Amino acid sequence: MKVKTILVSQTKPTIPNSPFFDLEKSQNVKIDFEPFIHVMPVSVKEIRLQKIDLTMYTAIILTSRYAVDHYFRVCEKMRYKVPDSMKYFCQSEAVAFYLQKYVVYRKRKIYVGQRKFEDLCPLIEKYSSEKFLLPTTDKLKAEVPILLNELNINWRQSVFYRTVISDLSHLADVSYDILVFFSPTGIDSLLKNYPDFKQNNTRIATFGAITKKTCEDKGLKVDISAPSKNFPSMTMALEDYIKKTNKK
Repeated sequence: MKVKTILVSQTKPTIPNSPFFDLEKSQNVKIDFEPFIHVMPVSVKEIRLQKIDLTMYTAIILTSRYAVDHYFRVCEKMRYKVPDSMKYFCQSEAVAFYLQKYVVYRKRKIYVGQRKFEDLCPLIEKYSSEKFLLPTTDKLKAEVPILLNELNINWRQSVFYRTVISDLSHLADVSYDILVFFSPTGIDSLLKNYPDFKQNNTRIATFGAITKKTCEDKGLKVDISAPSKNFPSMTMALEDYIKKTNKK
């Protein structure tokens, strides 16, 4: 079956040159965006109960833009002025770029990984004398603490925000040709909101090995997956699939 409609389980991009917009135009398909999950801030009171003293840390590990936002939110709420000497270890260029919302690059020390968390670990290991804080969600990937413990560094995780399943009752249905997921929680949201969901002819696209495995464990078929050697991004994988399918 040809692809005409796609639902991406994320917020609609705010940048005009998003690859999804380019895909929509180049392949003549309709792409809708709907966040299947959302983030809720953890209160300062809850963070204090975790016995977190921001002044004790000399380096921050940032795995997402959410982590950036909520770290600085908590700093502001706690009236903690982040010192110029603070080091930032960002999982990807996208996270490092987003950090500019709060930090002037030339005045700070920023270290950037390729994309995966494991790519960032050698940089963290070089600064093993630092005291690292990992502000994160309650849905942290299991591999992250394992990798950090292997580095034998002084680090601490603190939950600064929570990932929550969105209410999708306002959607009439999810009858799209392709559903796109970027996290296991997105799959959980689909099945919680639509417990009688039947895949039928709907194709499912997943980003990341864990998301793909979660989908398959739930009895769903994954037709498109990224990243891969040939398709490092989701939009590239979608474009290839659409070209092949719509040509038939």
